[in-house]
Amino acid sequence: MFGFDVDKIREDFPILNRKINGKALIYLDNAATSQKPKQVLDAMQKFYEKHNANIHRGVHTLSQESTQMYDDAHKNVGKFINAKHPIQEIIFVRNATEAMNLVAHSLDFNEGDEIISTVMEHHANIVPWQLLRKNKGVVLKFVDIKEDGILDLEDLKSKISKKTRLVTCTHASNVVGTINPIKEIGKIVHEKGALFFVDAAQSMPHVEVDVRKMGADFLAFSGHKMLGPTGSGVLYGKKELLDKMTPFLSGGDMIKEVKLEESTWNDLPWKFEAGTPNIASGIGLSAAVDYIKKIGMKNIRKHEIEITAYALKRFEELKDVEIYGPKDPKKRTGLIAFNMKGIHPHDIGGILDSEYGIAIRSGHHCAQPLTERLGQTSTARASFYIYNTKEEVDVLIDGLKKVQKIFR
Repeated sequence: MFGFDVDKIREDFPILNRKINGKALIYLDNAATSQKPKQVLDAMQKFYEKHNANIHRGVHTLSQESTQMYDDAHKNVGKFINAKHPIQEIIFVRNATEAMNLVAHSLDFNEGDEIISTVMEHHANIVPWQLLRKNKGVVLKFVDIKEDGILDLEDLKSKISKKTRLVTCTHASNVVGTINPIKEIGKIVHEKGALFFVDAAQSMPHVEVDVRKMGADFLAFSGHKMLGPTGSGVLYGKKELLDKMTPFLSGGDMIKEVKLEESTWNDLPWKFEAGTPNIASGIGLSAAVDYIKKIGMKNIRKHEIEITAYALKRFEELKDVEIYGPKDPKKRTGLIAFNMKGIHPHDIGGILDSEYGIAIRSGHHCAQPLTERLGQTSTARASFYIYNTKEEVDVLIDGLKKVQKIFR
């Protein structure tokens, strides 16, 4: 662990040398996707240049090397989240969305089973369950939030019942930034005999995730939000549950034996990884995990709290601005969703980009029900990560003041 030196960290990210409209890039859209350090890029390039071959198929040297690298990537990710079985319980998918759909299709749901989600979810944790309601007749309920953006646990307790098969919620909101008390939620869920599915796409890059401590039966996250490549993601599932589930996709590599009459499934996790996978992305994700471990999650979290607290303080200088979510930076991840009176978020984002080289997000952030729950149609969102600085926050505030001046 080399501690936390933001200037040194920035040297690892080639894209931060870019200029946008003549201005140094200030990348504040990390909740959508993070940038990639050269260590991740180098790991993927090295694979293609020196080891590229298909896995689990060949006896030749390249295939054996590729297989070992890919299997080791599963193990590395599994240990990172403290899985009991670091390889068998880690299924590589394209993204958290695919992980949600895998569980929705592979877990045996029956008509009348209850699934509970929340109004603060990303669409990926709403739409698959809506389709289950339509196709299998499950009952779908949603837990509300309090006015400060905190999940209402009393509402959860009132909605959960003996018929509840699955409760699923985000660890951290991609709009209001709220970090939910996952361990407490897991206890409530298991006391009712239901399964607990955690969407960790927004928490994995920012806070320590331990699947056993939080009591997760399933957990999903995307690699691209935590310094890894796009096309990489993970579904964690308890081995005893995955053993009983039917494969989501079928074909090559997910089988043990194929006859014309019937087939038998491969061992975990390959049972759920049909066809040739994105081997390089899996290796890149493992390299991202190594990079994060080297910095230290506690150091990442400390930096994030400091820069978020600083940003929230600077936002107080702006008039006619509404910020959503918890006021305490320790209760949220490093993002700030906001609106400026009389100015559309798209206009905010466009001016920041063209005049200051600042990249933020505008829209409903693939969480339209939550945005509407806040009484809005869209918001602007600045989201921070390990390479962002207080100086960049200063430029953001200057840019927002310029936006207000333009629209006056």
